Amino acid sequence: MRLKDKVAIVTGAGSGIGRNTAIAFAKEGAKVVVVDINRQGGEETVDIIRNSDNEATFVEGDVSKATDAEMIVKKTVEKYGGINILFNNAGVVSFHPVTETSEEEWNKTIDVNLKGIYFCSKYVIREMKRAGGGSIVNTASIAGLRGLRNNAAYVASKGGVIALTQAMALDHASDHIRVNCICPGGIRTPMYDEWFREFYPDVDPEVLYSKKAKVHPLGRMGTPDDIAYAALFLASDESSFITGAALPVDGGRTADMPDIPASSSDGSTTSTRNAGSR
Repeated sequence: MRLKDKVAIVTGAGSGIGRNTAIAFAKEGAKVVVVDINRQGGEETVDIIRNSDNEATFVEGDVSKATDAEMIVKKTVEKYGGINILFNNAGVVSFHPVTETSEEEWNKTIDVNLKGIYFCSKYVIREMKRAGGGSIVNTASIAGLRGLRNNAAYVASKGGVIALTQAMALDHASDHIRVNCICPGGIRTPMYDEWFREFYPDVDPEVLYSKKAKVHPLGRMGTPDDIAYAALFLASDESSFITGAALPVDGGRTADMPDIPASSSDGSTTSTRNAGSR
């Protein structure tokens, strides 16, 4: 029970990486606050956790709004008395170069992916200080480590996540608050499925996944559990000497990215339209 008696907030927990991480945290003894803008998905996650005799509660909220972030923290403290862990995972994707990115798309991507981490962390850190410390884990992306074509807003947001992670880690090390981020490669999630249907409606998704798997040296796509286990490690005391780190969980793809060509219209290679991490 690596998180026994800990209180954890997981944003974007209505599906994919967030859901699997919330389940993993709960199995390890944490009381989990499941946060999502999608009520149905969030409540389904809570039901899964409770059906395994673990503890969870749902809070509906939009992390890109300061009032919602403050409300999430307030409800968590009212319910469980404090906060020990924050997994900032809520996010959206964007698939255009700067010249084709609308201001609305840019703002939404930055607001959810980057500003959401700022808001949630701002209010959670106050409570972690009162508790004597804690662990914050942010979902970044390999897109924040290497530039990708046709992903301008997404790459900018994830690069910002990595930089913000390092800044918060330095600012709050003396408060015994550790801050790290995970940089996923291609992870098969419901968001990825939606992306494939939107951009390649006439191509069998299994064919696309098979081709995308080949650009990862380990020869497969990642799963939400691959990221959940990394988040569990960074949230737990097992990583007590790690802060300010950007951990790639990408099947070796970052090491091999210089050799990845631009994608073709059938999705046979993927560096130009990386679908993100959720």
